[in-house]
Amino acid sequence: MIQRFIELGEGYSDIYELLEIARNNEHRLTHMIAFHSSVEGRPATSLAVVLAPTDPGGFQPIYICREGIPYPHSTPNKRFDLFKETTESLNRPLIEMDVKPSSAFAETELYFQHLIGILRLNHLLAPLGK
Repeated sequence: MIQRFIELGEGYSDIYELLEIARNNEHRLTHMIAFHSSVEGRPATSLAVVLAPTDPGGFQPIYICREGIPYPHSTPNKRFDLFKETTESLNRPLIEMDVKPSSAFAETELYFQHLIGILRLNHLLAPLGK
């Protein structure tokens, strides 16, 4: 199985695309996640949608808007509210977790591998080989 992050942007107008991906793939939607971190001293949130693997092919996409949304628990904002409303309308829980910022890694791909490891450890993604 291949599990890969697909970055849409930082969550400005591309947040609407992320929400459409969730709505239009409700039959494959497995998780909606908010990753919270601190970017250059500024609390930020990344929003992600995890879909079930394709069959055949075994490709599991994780769509993400990375670190462009203000931390919602200190600065309420409409983009996070829309994401939360979508989780509720699709009858999915909103999973929130604190993670290191992408700036702590030399490359964005290393950051994404770090997040995949966290998701696997929390049983939100299947382990390799399944």
